[in-house]
Amino acid sequence: MKTLNFLIALGLILPLIAVTAKPTKSDNPFFNEYKTPLGVPPFDKIKTEHYLPAFEAGIKQQAEEIAAIVNNPKEPDFKNTIEAMEYSGEILTKVSNVFFNMTSCNTSKELQEIAKTVSPMLSKHGDDIMLNAKLFARIKKVYDNQAKMKLNGEQKRLLEKVYKDFARNGANLSDDKKNELRKINEELSLLALKYGDNVLAETNNFKLFIDNEKDLAGLPESIRMGAAEEAKDAGKPGKWLFTLHNPSVMPFLQYSANRELRKKMQEAYINRANNNNEFDNKENIKKIIDLRQKRAKLLGYKNHAEYTLEVAMAKNSSKVFELLNKLWAAVLPNMKKEADELQALINKEGGNFKLEASDWRYYAEKLRKEKYDLDEEMIRPYFKLENVREGVFAVVNKLYGLKFKERKDVPVYHPDVVAYEVLEANGKHLGLIFMDYFPRPSKRGGAWMNNYRDQIVKNGKFITPIVTNVFNFTKPTGDMPALLTVDEVETFFHEFGHGLHGLFSKCTYPGVAGTNVSRDFVELPSQIMENWAFEPEVMKMYAKHYKTGEVIPEALIKKIQESGKFGQGFATGEYLAASLLDMYWHTDENATKQDVNSFEKQTLDKMGLIPEIVSRYRSTYFQHIFSGGYSSGYYSYIWAGVLDTDAFQAFKEKSLFDKATAKSFRENILQRGNTEDPMALYIKFRGREPQIDPLLKKRGLK
Repeated sequence: MKTLNFLIALGLILPLIAVTAKPTKSDNPFFNEYKTPLGVPPFDKIKTEHYLPAFEAGIKQQAEEIAAIVNNPKEPDFKNTIEAMEYSGEILTKVSNVFFNMTSCNTSKELQEIAKTVSPMLSKHGDDIMLNAKLFARIKKVYDNQAKMKLNGEQKRLLEKVYKDFARNGANLSDDKKNELRKINEELSLLALKYGDNVLAETNNFKLFIDNEKDLAGLPESIRMGAAEEAKDAGKPGKWLFTLHNPSVMPFLQYSANRELRKKMQEAYINRANNNNEFDNKENIKKIIDLRQKRAKLLGYKNHAEYTLEVAMAKNSSKVFELLNKLWAAVLPNMKKEADELQALINKEGGNFKLEASDWRYYAEKLRKEKYDLDEEMIRPYFKLENVREGVFAVVNKLYGLKFKERKDVPVYHPDVVAYEVLEANGKHLGLIFMDYFPRPSKRGGAWMNNYRDQIVKNGKFITPIVTNVFNFTKPTGDMPALLTVDEVETFFHEFGHGLHGLFSKCTYPGVAGTNVSRDFVELPSQIMENWAFEPEVMKMYAKHYKTGEVIPEALIKKIQESGKFGQGFATGEYLAASLLDMYWHTDENATKQDVNSFEKQTLDKMGLIPEIVSRYRSTYFQHIFSGGYSSGYYSYIWAGVLDTDAFQAFKEKSLFDKATAKSFRENILQRGNTEDPMALYIKFRGREPQIDPLLKKRGLK
């Protein structure tokens, strides 16, 4: 049930379209056991026409399995009801795990059309299960009589989760309200798809071609080379192409001396899906918010935020606002101070203009160089992609003893993808991880981890996980390898932390295994890994000049350390603005009674966000909350930031690679999934609840 519920929660699951040459069971890979090394999906054999029949068959199979549970004449117990549900829907799980990964990282118009078809099918199927009165009656009977059953801790946790999931998804509603809920869920699933497709289209559609080399002033050679290659690939050799994908737009804003072109790029970036064209998301947002609030009230909650947060560590919106407002009060003076410093630099250089958002990254980079004699281009030659990857592997090896073996014999879905088998210190197979490094038009922006196969125990057999890390890193150009920025290095460590959470899972049931935990806990395993990235001891392990092989000099490490708190007013402020915007969208009763841009502006003005800083995500391209799983949950990164900085102190108090501490973190956090309350798990590791001071100190806010 995990995959289905997860997709419902994300709003990704969606009248049938004609499919030519409908395959038979024998030639559809999803109907058969994968005959591939380590059981990875046979990407080389999966065709577009396989998906829809597999979804149809998977829905039919699981519906029959649910009917068998409902009609079982035996008294309901954990095994014949809860466990039977957990292991139902094998075909649906297999096709969902591949299809929804593909629509994120290697999509096409054909896949997008199938998604529009499948979404209402899956929404209806999910509702057919969640709103099945006879099924819920069996679940409730098990729940009410659990004291008489010999259940272990994981089984008790799963039972509680299943019961709550059904209650939270309308099992206690009257028939007419159940029908109303079905319509809401179906419409939401389609709106989320449309929202995400619009953002991708707007990101891909903008192209800034430069044909005058003078307009490249300030841009490093590596960025120019990449832009020249992009233009060549676009059929315009001799020009330079810049896009709204992060490896292109962010360096442009950071280095371009052409203020008018910076403005053009900035405006295009922050106005994606906000251009009153066919890809505009403003009406989609209003519909999504209205439907979410309507659903929450139908289910007995004050608003969508209270509905969402009930099952999070935070529990309610007041606790989220308490944390965010406390941090906002600390960071706002830093934002204003940084703005004043940048304005002073502009004035010093004779600039006769007021600092604007499109100027921030450019002058911040100048100021960093002035303050610390450090700029990004001094560092990047030491951050060759392959070296950073080996650094990640080395850290994980020193902490947990893991080894990584590249597997060229397993099928991959794109030539850029690399597969690694993950082995324990004793050589035992732990799992497999795919790495997909570079941007392409078929891939959405950002970086993420996901699963192709969850770790579970079925019929007494321990099934190992297959996870994926997907990035959008700067591509290699000509004879220059992929050289990562500081942010990209941090992203690599972050996503690999999610990967470890999936790989280390040691649970029985899919509903509570691996990363299937609350949003504000799931970022702990990822964010704690970031802490190792720029430790001097670690940088010496992987930061080697791509030309000479020279280990990064002590002086440069010191500069990186000294500049670590630089710009935290901006970085933390733009993030908190987006987190608060998310919360206000989902708690304000009047949110959709005005224009989307007006609500956004009034909200950010009310917070006191200075005009020189733009919220990290504006509403029309805020995919985390409108087409992802983070609605009323974008705060999770800073909530987990409190956890990860406090948890990292446990290592620092002993040693960076303390084996006992790593063992405890693995056994109490990484292995346990959602088998126990997350705060209880954290206390088992740390011996107490987390403290906020390490976060404030790390970011220079205290």
